[in-house]
Amino acid sequence: MGESEHRLYRIKDLEQGERPRERLAILGPEALSDSELLAILLRTGLRGMNAVQLARNLLLDSGGLTGLHRKSFGELCQMRGIGAAKAAQLKAAIELGRRLATARPEERPKIQSPEDAAAQVLYEMGALEEERLRVLLLNTRNELMRIVEVYRGSLNSSLIRVGELFREAIRENAAAIIVVHNHPSGDPTPSPEDVAVTRAIVEAGKTMDIEVLDHLVIGKNRFVSLKARGLGFV
Repeated sequence: MGESEHRLYRIKDLEQGERPRERLAILGPEALSDSELLAILLRTGLRGMNAVQLARNLLLDSGGLTGLHRKSFGELCQMRGIGAAKAAQLKAAIELGRRLATARPEERPKIQSPEDAAAQVLYEMGALEEERLRVLLLNTRNELMRIVEVYRGSLNSSLIRVGELFREAIRENAAAIIVVHNHPSGDPTPSPEDVAVTRAIVEAGKTMDIEVLDHLVIGKNRFVSLKARGLGFV
């Protein structure tokens, strides 16, 4: 076979107006599709498949960006057209996005709404395959002090020791907390167990003089505030 049959198809093989890098420079990154942005990271495709097509296939095989986010480095390496170098580039880009989403300025972020609280955890927790429960610790000005993880596994009021949710809050003299946990299914609809756990947490907070401001259930790119729905809060 000739050399041309073995060569990789690169972004530069596309017509000038179709090149994602040039489109990004002219129109801005927000104008590009997911596959075009991904193609810029991949840089090269396969024989008979340019980088944009490879990116499109990668998204289809992964179930979209969230599925790609969930894949481990090893799983990415096993995908057609993705070796160690491309897998490293993808994982690095995803991690930078996660860090940017949770980056805190010098001034502590103020949590004034369920949306503010969800913004601190939605990107990462929405992609987790295991259920986890975390607590946002807030000071008297409703500024975020820290996020602590206190439980892994399905939420069950008979298994969770509610007092453990307040351990770090007491240690750091937090004035209030917001409880968050994820549904790996992607559907943030609260279950009866979620409501029961919330009710127990709110009651425990009253005895410890730590206000429970909300309980958020995190799904895929969306969340539900139990307080906003009047579930578990009196």
